[in-house]
Amino acid sequence: MSSDFQKISQDGLWTNNVALVQLLGLCPLLAVTGTFINGLGLGIATLLTLVLSNASVSIIRHWVRPEIRIPVFVLIIASIVTTIEMLMHAWFSELYYILGIFIPLIVTNCSIIARAESFAVKNPILPSVIDGFMMGIGFLAVLVLLGGLREIIGFGTLFDYSHLMFGEAARDWTIAIEDYRGFLLAVLPPGAFIGLGLLIAVKNAIDLKKTKTQTVTLQTAEQNA
Repeated sequence: MSSDFQKISQDGLWTNNVALVQLLGLCPLLAVTGTFINGLGLGIATLLTLVLSNASVSIIRHWVRPEIRIPVFVLIIASIVTTIEMLMHAWFSELYYILGIFIPLIVTNCSIIARAESFAVKNPILPSVIDGFMMGIGFLAVLVLLGGLREIIGFGTLFDYSHLMFGEAARDWTIAIEDYRGFLLAVLPPGAFIGLGLLIAVKNAIDLKKTKTQTVTLQTAEQNA
């Protein structure tokens, strides 16, 4: 059982990462990652949606007829996203207005309906929740990493506007590079594409190096056998 959970975790965080491998949810990923906090806000909202939708689908999977399961799944996801949107509007109103249309557009994120259809509908609630959590963490990690990189290169700051999520005490969290004039390309749409491409290239390079190492190890073991 622990090995199954380990595989689920590895798939969500690395092997089958939503953004870097499946290349899903790229519209919000590229649009809102101008800063670390923007990426964190959208990432948490997506994470909660994945966990709650996977859990809900897993619970009702035995009672939903196959021919209507997709509309039912979409209805569940839409209800969860609407609830999250209302909570963000109430508690994080400034961040809510910054993220704008991309909060309700979580409903159309293909990764969420894909996990419901390919995993949650076939598995018990605990593995489904873990799958949703790890897929969400993998997506969130890319959001905050890309947002942080673009913020540093584009504005010369990091953790700016932290008070939008963590209150007035977080205003002092900002790290700034003195006398930095900024790099406009990083915060424009082309910068998002370039940044994501670099992250994908780094992941592919790590995977290639790991594969070569495993091949060499296997060949050495065969020679010594």
